[in-house]
Amino acid sequence: MSLVDESPVNSSSSDDFAAFLDAELSDTNPQQEEEKQESDDDDADDNDDEINAVIERTKRRKISVVDDTEEPNGSTSHIVQTEVTETSVKVDICIHPGFIGGMCIKCGEKTDDDTQSSVAFGYIHKDLRLANDEIARLRDRDLKNLLRHKKLYLVLDLDHTLLNSTRFSDLTQDEGYLLNPNDPMQDALKGSLFKLPFMNMVTKLRPFVHTFLKEASNYFEMYIYTMGERAYALEMAHLLDPGRVYFDSKVIAQGDCTQSHQKGLDVVLGQENAVLILDDTEQVWSKHKDNLISMERYHFFASSCKQFGYESKSLSELRSDESDTDGALATVLKVVKRVHSMFYDSELGENFAGRDARQMLHAVRSEVLKGCKIVFSRVFPTKFQADNHHLWMLAERLGATCSTEVDSSVTHVISTDIGTEKSRWAIQENKFLVEPRWLEAANFLWQRLPEESFPVKVNR
Repeated sequence: MSLVDESPVNSSSSDDFAAFLDAELSDTNPQQEEEKQESDDDDADDNDDEINAVIERTKRRKISVVDDTEEPNGSTSHIVQTEVTETSVKVDICIHPGFIGGMCIKCGEKTDDDTQSSVAFGYIHKDLRLANDEIARLRDRDLKNLLRHKKLYLVLDLDHTLLNSTRFSDLTQDEGYLLNPNDPMQDALKGSLFKLPFMNMVTKLRPFVHTFLKEASNYFEMYIYTMGERAYALEMAHLLDPGRVYFDSKVIAQGDCTQSHQKGLDVVLGQENAVLILDDTEQVWSKHKDNLISMERYHFFASSCKQFGYESKSLSELRSDESDTDGALATVLKVVKRVHSMFYDSELGENFAGRDARQMLHAVRSEVLKGCKIVFSRVFPTKFQADNHHLWMLAERLGATCSTEVDSSVTHVISTDIGTEKSRWAIQENKFLVEPRWLEAANFLWQRLPEESFPVKVNR
């Protein structure tokens, strides 16, 4: 399907541009992916040259239409004049589905008011803006294609989710071995540690990330979405996906955000009911928390631990790493695959378009602490509205019931001090007494963990 509707004034220029955008926005079949893979070495400037040529042809369109109506003797028939007039009317009432450099991609009209009712999609082309109606049309079309292939969308954060980066100058003495090619650890780090002198940076990919991306690509169309700069985002995307198999042009960076310090699905060409998000920072997705799976942060480098206030040694300083098979990415892969399976459950019928991945995600999450009734003790600030605290809301999202008072139905007391009245009650009544990390661990690992591993310590 073409990006723009057929019109008498649509010259080959609009068709060319529509074909270009469709290639950027559409899902591809395996044969197309193979052909696209063979052309990945083409210079990115070719796309800009093609688009510039399209724009120039669009500028000349009105002149060409008039010139083509002239008869050999220089006169113009009444019939041709009528056709040109009708054509002009259709140009005048163009709904302007999108713009390149302020020029409508359909009729060629130049406008300085393209920012009022359109959204920038700079990651597709630096000068592209799409009108809201066109965005809705593209999302609807892409969703139909997605459902036909039985896939969903997966939006992935970079830093602390898929990888960890640090500057050379921030490496500690205990991390010096990372730059020593003769260190025995280099064999274990091969393929996951990248030194990038041109960026004055070293990057460590999270364990299991390549397997995660390969398996997830069978079930999801994937985007990268980072608060980092575009140059950094593209370099990280290349480390993760050197063959451009998983993301291609779907790399969204800080400059693509429409709100400061916030990420939004308004720049993702996917319907919200079919999107899952992986990110270590919940606050940046304030409008899309129902789509979000919070990731445990990956702190490989010492600078990362320092940034978030951790005083313990980093994984790199300990010459250690997350587990490949039981780590964060391996855990979350099971979750997203389960959501996908529930979404496309044939026992629910074949009306996939009426389903919502957010509901499936909620159902999976609410099973984690189902049957638990929790009371908090000395966890919230004094006079704080308990049910507004993020730990209270987290417990409820995980399927637990929360209360401010103890009774026989309470199963857990979450406390920071073993000496509080409610903590002593828990011990006396043989209830589980755990520290808040038990709740946070359940959130990241998607399972109820042994309570004895999270004892409450004496508050000195």
